[in-house]
Amino acid sequence: MTPAAADGRTGAGAPAFHGWRIVAAFAVTQTVGYGCLYYAFAVLLRPMAAGLGTSPAAVTGALLAWAAAAIPVGRWLDRHGGRALMTAGSLAGAALLVAWSRVEALWQLYAVFAGLGVAMSMALYDAATAVLVTWFDAGQRPKAILAMIVVAGFASTIFMPLTGLLEQRYGWRTTLLALAALYAAVAVPLHATVVRAPATRHGNAPRPGHPDRAAAVRAARRDARFWWLAAAFVAHSAAMSAMTVHLVGFLAGRGHPPTFAATVAGLLGVLSVTGRLLLTGAGRRRPLTTLVAGVFAVQATAAAALPLIASSRFGAVAGVVAFGIGFGVASLAAPALLAERYGTAAYATIAGTLNTPVTLAKAAAPLAAAALSTVAGETATLLAVAAACALAALGITAAAGTSCRGTRPR
Repeated sequence: MTPAAADGRTGAGAPAFHGWRIVAAFAVTQTVGYGCLYYAFAVLLRPMAAGLGTSPAAVTGALLAWAAAAIPVGRWLDRHGGRALMTAGSLAGAALLVAWSRVEALWQLYAVFAGLGVAMSMALYDAATAVLVTWFDAGQRPKAILAMIVVAGFASTIFMPLTGLLEQRYGWRTTLLALAALYAAVAVPLHATVVRAPATRHGNAPRPGHPDRAAAVRAARRDARFWWLAAAFVAHSAAMSAMTVHLVGFLAGRGHPPTFAATVAGLLGVLSVTGRLLLTGAGRRRPLTTLVAGVFAVQATAAAALPLIASSRFGAVAGVVAFGIGFGVASLAAPALLAERYGTAAYATIAGTLNTPVTLAKAAAPLAAAALSTVAGETATLLAVAAACALAALGITAAAGTSCRGTRPR
């Protein structure tokens, strides 16, 4: 990367550095995107089930269609950049929210969610992070990714209560139309006008087709530490997804009003920001793997405690706060660990290898949690979430191998 690119300034004859403009755009589009395309489902789950005349578990099964259709976009991003892909994903996402509002049968909902799987893989974190990796060197990359995800961490805090309020006033179908209009108005123009490929690529990110890309992918897939990381992030993603989808219903089942339940669940967004900032600060003094494993262990303890303390408002808030500290840690830790260990030559492709099972886990976990709740009760579900977090902590510990205090050039 040129010095101008590294510090964000331009000099005589140097190309303009747009990296921080892209970070700002992604901070907005990812906040609105996750709020409209992802978090809305948790709030609308029960009203949708009632409106379609089916069970919440059957509606949750739509997430499996979402995962099955999620496409690996890493190779495209490594070769072509993100503007066209992310703009198309945003357009598709808005259109599919409209289609979602019109479903009359369960199979139609599943079809819509298959399309949403494609749209989300094209327009949300995975694609955005891959774009930022190409723009920033090792010194600036963590700051850029953190800036994006700190802002986007407020998506659940903003959109879960907002979606709940809109649903109570207008119903779930009109709510989805409002979210579609908002997402189209924000994400499409920003992705189309701001996202671009850097004029030059820094040293460990060669041109498309460079042989180092294939070598980097092979090295990662042959590394046992990569698969320990995959196991850890799959388990953690399953736990986060199950909690996201079922937390509102769990708190309501403990006797709390729906608005209170949605508001407390929305704390996960604020807490994810807090956890990411704490992780970044502590990462200057402790290995990243040690910190992440510790956070996952705290989440395991909090999930196991929730069935005992969530009946009171104080207990519900305390349990969610303890769990939420680690809610967004993976989205910061995974790019840092992958880029530090395997470079950026084929970052998007390597990350896509990891994201495929993670996506499946995100989709399957809520359905499995719903089935477990039906058979064994909500306490068993939260204990399963706790076990998944504990497994994630063990996986990160096993993957440690070397001390990782942050990214560095290769």
